[in-house]
Amino acid sequence: MTEQPQTPEGRVADSTGNWVDRHAPEPLRPYLRLSRADRPIGTWLLLLPCWWGVMLAAASDRAEAGWLTLWIIIATGIGAILMRGAGCTWNDITDRDIDADVARTAARPIPAGQVTLKQAAIWMAAQALAAFVILLTFNNAAILLGVLALGLVAIYPFAKRFTYWPQVFLGLAFNWGALLAWTAQTGALGLPAIFLYLSGIAWTVFYDTIYAHQDKEDDALIGVKSTALLFGDNTHQWLRGFIVASVVLMSLAVIFALSPLANPLAMSLALGGAWAFGWHMVWQLGMLRTDDPDLCLRLFRSNRDAGLIPALFLAAALFV
Repeated sequence: MTEQPQTPEGRVADSTGNWVDRHAPEPLRPYLRLSRADRPIGTWLLLLPCWWGVMLAAASDRAEAGWLTLWIIIATGIGAILMRGAGCTWNDITDRDIDADVARTAARPIPAGQVTLKQAAIWMAAQALAAFVILLTFNNAAILLGVLALGLVAIYPFAKRFTYWPQVFLGLAFNWGALLAWTAQTGALGLPAIFLYLSGIAWTVFYDTIYAHQDKEDDALIGVKSTALLFGDNTHQWLRGFIVASVVLMSLAVIFALSPLANPLAMSLALGGAWAFGWHMVWQLGMLRTDDPDLCLRLFRSNRDAGLIPALFLAAALFV
């Protein structure tokens, strides 16, 4: 087993100096770390497709935009925190033996002995229940979609055991909010939401492959699979293809959602957001050196900004 560098307080070495370490009550810290509250990037990556979905839906039918749209934006924000926390807790429960053998994850609360399996399971259930209460404020179709998402959340931690494409399974789960938020706004699932969902999946494969390059040596040793191992030296070529797929699919979502409006400015803004999103990924790819774990982590985290770009452009399209 590779030894994990730890701080005296038991923090994971690549997550220091955050609000959990500085301000959270000490008994809560292991639970907050289970939920990755010390690493908000995952919450952003789960939340942003929700905001894409609700704002594209609102822009496609401005007569329905209003307090409902604002509530969906707020509710998905709270829900993303809770469901990301529940999902990460589930991931740590299922991966506790693997985490103990990977340098970056060996100090997580379960393998480090800070939290028992029973305590982790109760914490996971509490977060999921709170998220379900929020889900019940949406329409029936959105509630059904929210419940169906649990299957993807449950499967994801096991994907890396049987496929070199676990990043696709992560994308299926992390971008479900695009479908849910569109449906919460409109009352029914639509083709633009599906295109947006597929765009998000391609984006997830892009950023999570970059992330997975941090662990590729440990993963290879213990038999865990990833697109980082699958793509290897051809990572740049593969990721270039996922950039193109993500931008094209997001552009199709915009075209199918907004063309009936006959509002050229709104259409131009929304499409501009899709292309600016793509240019951010092109910048990341130009910077990427897969043998530099610190750089991989920084580029992965920069995807919060990448995902905010189309969200902001869609918000602008809503008001022009």
